[in-house]
Amino acid sequence: MRGKLRVGEVLRSSQNRDPSVEAMDGYPNIHYRTASKVLAQVQLSKGINPIAKAKAAGVARRPAILIRSSPWKAGTAETPWHDVFDLDNGRVRYFGDHRIDHTVPVGTTQGNTVLLEAWTGHRAATAQRRALATPLLVFATVTRNKTPKGYVQFCGVAVIEHAERIEQDDKGRPYPNYRYELALLDLSNEGDQVDWAWIEARGDRGLSAAEVLQRAPLSWRRWVESGHAVLPEVRQRSILPEEPKTGSRSANRSTDEEALFPVPQRPTGGAASPAENGEARQDLTPALFVEKLKGLRVHQQNGRQSRHKPLALLWSIARIAHGRSRLAPWREFRDKVGGLLVEFGLPESSRTPEYPFWHLRTSDLWDVYGVPSEQAGKISASAFDRSNPKAGITEQAAQLLRDPFVRSQAIAVLRETYLADVDQHALMERLGLAGYENASGVEARAEEQEQQGPAARRATNTSRIVRDVGLANKVKEMHADHCQVCGIQLATRFGTYSEAAHIRGLGQPHNGPDELANLLVLCPNHHVQFDTLAIYIDPDGIVRSTADGTHRGKLRRLPGHPISETHLRYQRALCGRDAPEHETRG
Repeated sequence: MRGKLRVGEVLRSSQNRDPSVEAMDGYPNIHYRTASKVLAQVQLSKGINPIAKAKAAGVARRPAILIRSSPWKAGTAETPWHDVFDLDNGRVRYFGDHRIDHTVPVGTTQGNTVLLEAWTGHRAATAQRRALATPLLVFATVTRNKTPKGYVQFCGVAVIEHAERIEQDDKGRPYPNYRYELALLDLSNEGDQVDWAWIEARGDRGLSAAEVLQRAPLSWRRWVESGHAVLPEVRQRSILPEEPKTGSRSANRSTDEEALFPVPQRPTGGAASPAENGEARQDLTPALFVEKLKGLRVHQQNGRQSRHKPLALLWSIARIAHGRSRLAPWREFRDKVGGLLVEFGLPESSRTPEYPFWHLRTSDLWDVYGVPSEQAGKISASAFDRSNPKAGITEQAAQLLRDPFVRSQAIAVLRETYLADVDQHALMERLGLAGYENASGVEARAEEQEQQGPAARRATNTSRIVRDVGLANKVKEMHADHCQVCGIQLATRFGTYSEAAHIRGLGQPHNGPDELANLLVLCPNHHVQFDTLAIYIDPDGIVRSTADGTHRGKLRRLPGHPISETHLRYQRALCGRDAPEHETRG
C-alpha cells in the first residue's frame, strides 16, 4: 500500500515523521505512504498545506495542496469557522484562514493565497490551462485511541467549484474571509485510491503536463478535458469507509469517538422546536422543500398575501448564501427583517417582525430556540427583547440551500409566489442577493468611495469579467447567426447579426464558465428574454414561457456545439422551474 491513499482510511499523522515507519499506534503512517524522492515531506500541521511548486517546461505547477479540517476546534478563537463535509454527495464547504485578529488584507494570508491561486486554475477556460491546475487532497481530523490529535481521515481529491469573499462573525464582531465550495471527485475507477506517483509526477521537472495527466485519476482527466460542466458526472458519491488491519491488530474505531463532523449543538433553554420535543421531521428533499415554500400559510389582507414570512425566509437564505449561521438572534432579526418589512412589505401592513420570527414554525422549515416556556403562548416583541431568542431555517433546509441549484430555485419560488409585484432588483440588492433576478449576474464590486462634485458621485472599483470574444464569434459562425430558439437570422446592412448568450452567467453569484458548452446563439429579443428569466429550456429541449409554461419553440442544436444540461438546469432553477426529483444532472 506504499504510495496509496484510500478514501475513508484513517492515517497516523504525528510529530514522528519518520517515512521508514510503516505504521504507528495501529494506523498507517501518512509519511510512509507519501514518502518521495522528488517532493519535500508533506505537512498537515496547518489547515491549508501547499506543496512547493516545481518548474517544468518553463511553467510552474504545484503538485498538490493538502487541506485538513478539525471539527473539534470549530467555533474557537483559533478556528472560528465551521467547515461542512457532505461526503455522501461529494461536497465540502471549506473556510479560509483569515481570522478577526489578522491585520493583513483578506486574501493575503498563506492559506487563502494558495487556495485563491488554485481557484484561478480550477476555473480556467481551456483544457490546456486546467491541466496545470492544482489538485486538493482533503483530510479530516478524527479521534482515535481516545485522542483528537494526530489522526486524519482521507476524504478524497477535490477541485474548487466556487470561491467568494464573505463576512463571518466572531462573538458579534464581523470580519472578512473566503469560503470555498469543493467538489470531491469519483475515484472508483482507481479502487477509491489516489496513487501518490501522480502527485510526485506533478513535481517532476522532467515531465510535461501531458505526461503528468496520463498518471491522473480518470475523473481528474475528464474534468481537465471538460471543466466544471462535467462535475455532476464525476463527483464522488457515498463511500462507506473500512479500516484495514495494520500489522497484527485491527485499526478499530474507539467506542467513545465522535462522528467525523458532529452535528452542531443546538442552543439550550426555553421552548424547543418540534424536533427537540421528539416530533420527528419528515426527511426534506429538494422537491418537498420547494413544495413547502409554495404552500406557506400567509395572512391575507384585502385579498393580498402578506409578505412577512417570504421576506423573512429570503433574508435567512441570504445568510446561508453568505456563509453565516442559520440561526439569528431576535434583536438582529428585528432590525434587519423589520427594515425589509418597511421597505418591501404591503403598504397597509404593520412592521411586526415578531410575527414571522415565531409563526414560521408552521412551515416545518423554521426553528426557534430560547423562548421561555411561559412566553410561548403570549408572543410579543417586548418579550423577545428581554429574552433575545434565536430563530432561523432548519438544519435540513440549510444543507439543501448550500446547493446552488436548490438555492436559486428557492429564491425564485419565493419571489414569484409572494413578491412578484415588488421591485426585484431593489429587493435582491437589499438582501445581498444581487444577480439572482437575472441569468447574467452582476460584476464584482470591490470598493466604493464617495467623491465631491456638483452632483453626488461615487467612484467604484469594479472587477470586470474578461470574455473570450473569439469563442463568441466561433459559436455565432457555427450557427450562421441563426437564433437557436426562433431560427431568425437578423439582416444588417453589411451582413447578419446574432448574440452569444451565456446560459449560466459569468457574473456573481452564478460564476459560470466562459466555454462553448455554456453558450447559446440568440436573436436580441430572445437574448433579453433568456437573461431576464422570461423563458427557459425544459429537459426535453422545449423553450417555454416562465409565466405560464406555454410552448415557445424547440432549441435547435448542432452536432459540433455541445450544450451543458447542467447549465440549462441552473437557468431553469433561477426561473423557479427546476424539477429536482425528476431530473438528473449532467
